[in-house]
Amino acid sequence: MNTFLPPAGGYRKLKAFHLSEIILDLTMIFAEKFVRQGSRTRDQIEQAARSGKQNIAEGSEASRTSKETEIKLTNVAKASLEELLLDYEDYLRQHKLSQWNKSHPRTIKLREYLKSPEFEKAPTRFADRLNAEEYCNLCITLINQTTYLLRKLIERQQHQFLEQGGIKEQMYRARINYRNNGCQTSPTCLTSPKGQNDNSSRN
Repeated sequence: MNTFLPPAGGYRKLKAFHLSEIILDLTMIFAEKFVRQGSRTRDQIEQAARSGKQNIAEGSEASRTSKETEIKLTNVAKASLEELLLDYEDYLRQHKLSQWNKSHPRTIKLREYLKSPEFEKAPTRFADRLNAEEYCNLCITLINQTTYLLRKLIERQQHQFLEQGGIKEQMYRARINYRNNGCQTSPTCLTSPKGQNDNSSRN
């Protein structure tokens, strides 16, 4: 049977989701290694990292029945990761450590490493060897890459909404198409009184 509902999910194929998962894993290790147990900062960074990953997944799943919810949750994911970015920047500043700019030689080297098969296979492999400055800059670079991808994803979601409309508009179009085409030979349609909606049209 044909359905007017678009396919949902597929978030595991998104590069942004994959990176958010790595950010979560690295953040949990960072918190264990560098942040005091039970501190507000630790709770905050762990929650922000979880929220980033979770809301990408939930937004993707919601896309089947609500484009508005999909866009909203994807934006929540981006906002959570931007909050996490500030936490890493605050950690560097408060501990008098350096934040590497985009043109810093170590940032360039780091970006090359993030593209390597070694990182893809085992992204947390060298986590225990990094000092706090290296760790923060690694996560900052990953977060910047992920929020960039999320901005592009939100733009695509908005474009799809403008082109296709929301679920109510899609349901209306599907219903009209059904009446004009698929309903012509339906026994239910043939026996329904003229001008009277059937049960499905009232739902």
